[in-house]
Amino acid sequence: MAKDLKGWNPEDQQQWDSYGKATANRNLWISIPSLLCGFAVWLYWGIVTVQMLNLGFPFTQPELFTLAAIAGLSGATLRIPNSFFIRLAGGRNTTFLTVSLLILPALGTGIALQNPETPLWHFQLLALLSGFGGGNFASSMSNISFFFPKRIQGYALGMNAGLGNFGVTTMQILVPLAMTAAIFGGEAMILQNTSGTLIGKIEAGSQTWIHNAAYIWLCFLIPLAIAAWLGMNNIIDEHVSPHIGSTAGAFWKILVMLAIGLVIAALGLYLMLPEQANGLGIELSKWIVLPVVIAATVFALKLLPLGADYKEGIKRQYKIFSNKHTWAMTVIYTMTFGSFIGYSAALALSIKVVFGFQHVMVDGVLTHDTVNPNGPSALTFAWMGPFIGALIRPIGGRIADKIGGAKVTQIISVVMVASALGVAYFMKAAYSSPNPEVYFYPFLFLFLILFAATGIGNGSTFRTIAVVFDKEQAGPVLGWTSAVAAYGAFIIPQIFGEQIKATTPEIALYGFAAFYAVCIAINWWFYLRKDAYVKNP
Repeated sequence: MAKDLKGWNPEDQQQWDSYGKATANRNLWISIPSLLCGFAVWLYWGIVTVQMLNLGFPFTQPELFTLAAIAGLSGATLRIPNSFFIRLAGGRNTTFLTVSLLILPALGTGIALQNPETPLWHFQLLALLSGFGGGNFASSMSNISFFFPKRIQGYALGMNAGLGNFGVTTMQILVPLAMTAAIFGGEAMILQNTSGTLIGKIEAGSQTWIHNAAYIWLCFLIPLAIAAWLGMNNIIDEHVSPHIGSTAGAFWKILVMLAIGLVIAALGLYLMLPEQANGLGIELSKWIVLPVVIAATVFALKLLPLGADYKEGIKRQYKIFSNKHTWAMTVIYTMTFGSFIGYSAALALSIKVVFGFQHVMVDGVLTHDTVNPNGPSALTFAWMGPFIGALIRPIGGRIADKIGGAKVTQIISVVMVASALGVAYFMKAAYSSPNPEVYFYPFLFLFLILFAATGIGNGSTFRTIAVVFDKEQAGPVLGWTSAVAAYGAFIIPQIFGEQIKATTPEIALYGFAAFYAVCIAINWWFYLRKDAYVKNP
């Protein structure tokens, strides 16, 4: 078992050369696949719901969109407590437990998918628990930030986030393939609509083992939990994790804080969801509920009676909220990561709904329920955007290390505005056409540019945060900004679902483009104008 580290200082060149670099890299290379699996379990609902639609599960399209949205809201909310785990519980303890918890939704989802009569609330509960995977990002990024010197923070954090985000792509490639064979036994189901994989279409009437979409991750989560326990380190220093206490005590703090996040997320969902989707029925606006969920989670964590060390640790971590740069970077990071994760969650089902059906006039009314025999397979193409966004992220970090993070962020923001407007144009054209497939490749090309821009911007914002904030605040700020940005995994599928129901999917992209324009102004004001607070960090 790896020992706890004392006197850790990656800025000390002698320490770095003697053992620091090897230690940091070992923690990084266990962190990356752990984070990858977290993203996979968090976001597999985007693929699973497409296959549930293809198999004829008895749920409507809006109900299926709620599963990805629920996982998105849960994962984003759980990032708030995860932001503070490293100081309170240590990096090794946190990674081991949060990876182990992912076994619960993976196992439960596999069981539930074997029965088409499983009620919607059961899937919704499992989607809520899948949020463990989304929450892990905040603690993972915070942990890795303490292991590397500032001069290579953009690269190190870009590697952890970028390759960790490959969980989205890995999931979108592996899950469709895993469903084609009886890897874990069980009864096959028969496709009612054409499905697909990376290597081509699978015709209606074929067998599929949808439960493999969840079970496959157990093959990775169990050995990764063991690797985290044996190979990672807690840093026992004042600026990192000074008062961990016993391992059992560290686990208890993590579990209680996660429980708080889950309960508040569930209450928020109950207020927002319609009655037919097991909500209260008042359908309170997400723009009201989400700020309340965030504030309630932050406030509840501060009041937890977990001892003097906990209260002191939380007090020091909460100092980030009095720093104006925390709020600026929260908005900017939401533009990059929030877009990446939200589009990743919504793209597959959006392709299925917009291009998989013909949009024809019947008795003077435009209808959207006639299957398009020439429609592209969502499962064949959906992996491409997240793949590009994740692959290019470390490159964004390297470029930012050389020319400045804010400058890179500004350039990609302009690209995001233009590409979002282009996607909106082709989506509108497709959703009013009896032959929507003719618009698919221009739509896909512009969406891939949009994903690439989000990836580069992720890398550049990591660089900016590492430079603007001191050693103690940088980790919590990374966690906090990623927490707020992760609500994109809830907001974007919800907005797409709402606008598709209203037959105006392009409106969603118009709104996102307007938000990107606001981010351009904020980035310029804080970091690029003549008298910027910090010049091009």
